[in-house]
Amino acid sequence: MQTHVPTTPFGRRSLTLAHVASQIVATSRPPEKVVHKWRIYQAICLARPKLGVSERSLSVLNALLTFHPQTALTGEDDLIVFPSNVQLSLRAHGMPISTLKRHLAALVDAGLIVRRDSPNGKRYVRKGWEGESDRAFGFDISPLVARSEEIEGLAEEIAAGIRAVKLARERITLCRRDIAKMIATGIEEGVPADWPGIHVGFRAIVDGIPRSPTLEQLQEAADTLSQLADDVLGLLKSHVKTSNLDPNEAHSEPHKQSSNPNLFIDLEPASREGGTARAVPDQQTPRGGEGRGAIP
Repeated sequence: MQTHVPTTPFGRRSLTLAHVASQIVATSRPPEKVVHKWRIYQAICLARPKLGVSERSLSVLNALLTFHPQTALTGEDDLIVFPSNVQLSLRAHGMPISTLKRHLAALVDAGLIVRRDSPNGKRYVRKGWEGESDRAFGFDISPLVARSEEIEGLAEEIAAGIRAVKLARERITLCRRDIAKMIATGIEEGVPADWPGIHVGFRAIVDGIPRSPTLEQLQEAADTLSQLADDVLGLLKSHVKTSNLDPNEAHSEPHKQSSNPNLFIDLEPASREGGTARAVPDQQTPRGGEGRGAIP
């Protein structure tokens, strides 16, 4: 006897064309395909913003996956899990049933699972004469197999963006440190240059980084700071060449702690995007108890 695969949800839930598309995708998976369920779950977690699901919806998906006994999800196996709402709530760390239903609907709308509702809406498996599973009604997780390449591609795209942001922030931090210390060196060594103007420009770049910058804004700030760092280093190199300084003599001289009270305060300001430590420490209070003044 031919078996009918249910396509519509039980009760008042409506069927949308997006649901039909998800069902088509679920049935189009190649039988030889194998997907590790926890690896694809990790990829879904990373690709979550592009899939349009919340963290709590993913915790429900995690709970659903625990009801499938095998780690490998294949294209030829029946991938329907049929826990009751109570069982699923317990696996989802006691999530209220009403909230659980909301997140199940979100997973269906996102095309990550498909409803396979029974005639009365209950989730169960029907056994054959010899005790084998004949038919199951519940949630079909086969879209995870069918969409695995798409989901992994989205995850890689987001991971690449995260890496790019991290590299841009790293460049900004390194440039800030270099610029701040080179400005301090230029002032202390008496290198002829408009150090107040350079310092003002430096602060303007850092202060211009928004609290929640985009990748483009970070990269633009990193490029500008990198150019400024090259320019400041060029001033120091030019002074070294024109002064005919001997590196051996410079290394043999004892290190001199700057006591110049006219150095700028906060040469490396803590930007709103990173909160990096200052390159030039605050002046220590003299033993006599009298603080030294400084101009910004």
